[in-house]
Amino acid sequence: MKFAGIIAEYDPFHNGHAWQLAQARALGAQRVAVAMSCGLTQRGALPLLPEPVRVQAALACGADLVFALPAPCACAGAEAFARAGVRILAAAGCDALVFGAETPDTALLQKAARVLCSKEYRAALKFQLAAGARSFAAARQAAVQALCPGSDVAALLDKPNNNLAVEYCKAIIEQNVEMQPIALPRQGADHGQALTESSHAAFASASALRALWAEDGAAALAPYVPEKALKLYIQAEYNGKYTDFAVMGHCELALLRATCAEQAPFAAVRGVSEGLEHRLENAVRETASLPALLDALTTVRYPRARMRRLAMDAALGYTAQTPALPPYLHLLGARKEALPLPGETALPLSHSLARLARENETCAQMAAAQSRASDLGALCRAKPEPMGGIYRQKIIFLTN
Repeated sequence: MKFAGIIAEYDPFHNGHAWQLAQARALGAQRVAVAMSCGLTQRGALPLLPEPVRVQAALACGADLVFALPAPCACAGAEAFARAGVRILAAAGCDALVFGAETPDTALLQKAARVLCSKEYRAALKFQLAAGARSFAAARQAAVQALCPGSDVAALLDKPNNNLAVEYCKAIIEQNVEMQPIALPRQGADHGQALTESSHAAFASASALRALWAEDGAAALAPYVPEKALKLYIQAEYNGKYTDFAVMGHCELALLRATCAEQAPFAAVRGVSEGLEHRLENAVRETASLPALLDALTTVRYPRARMRRLAMDAALGYTAQTPALPPYLHLLGARKEALPLPGETALPLSHSLARLARENETCAQMAAAQSRASDLGALCRAKPEPMGGIYRQKIIFLTN
């Protein structure tokens, strides 16, 4: 391994992320590139902090290069999220993918990935869904259990980071790229675990840190984030460069309500099936807040995380025509010594989104989709900003 890749959100960057970067170096990586969520996150919401703050934190704490994981790809389920991240890092030339997992057994994770790539799995999944499985996740796990009775493979899919790790391995197989998967043990708090539930003094989940920021401000994150990152967070708070999630909820619902003026307003939204477009329209018309909207949409069959992404997709007009994979490499930041990249990249590369948008029609579509998310984020900050910032955003260079 010489050029390691990491797929992340850094929302916010914390001690667990710094440990992962250090481990990649310890395992032999001479450079580390990050594909980082840009504009939206996998949970179907805006990030707490804008890209410049998160990029600076990553570079200051050990990353060499940070590429944008475009908003439509970031606001996606584990499978699509993983595919997009692997495509970016493979195109940049990474020869390894480093990730955390509750079960850091790379061979077992790869075995699970090979099962999910098989024709037998697709047939078993179809059978489980037709048999009335209570959710897609339950059907998926039952299908794997049927194919691998008595093994530990199905149990992997019970844990969120294992699930994502398997999808990373699967994406590497499907895209047929020369990239070594390297699983590391997840450090400290579990995914989504509250601070009161964790016994780890220096490690906290990103969701717990967002909740802590909302309650006590950026300074309260001091025990859980690197000192260099903390300084950036305190400055961002002072400058109003963080998301007001109450405002985000109102803005998102306003976009959804405006769409309801159209005929069949949500029929073209990506991922709708089984009458979800009608369920979404009814919920938009009958609720007065984003939490209430999500409550109305969420069921055992339709998990809240999926409904959050559906609502955001509908608000921003992401349809089946929105590109599913990144068509370019949008470089957000770099350490000076990490440039230029070794060899040619497999996708168009630039720090300028405007320049990338001129490459071809697919690039233009993805850039426009990115801009819609970034403009929403700019409006929803504690100190709102004008439209178009993503096109004016300069690359962040770290020289020391």
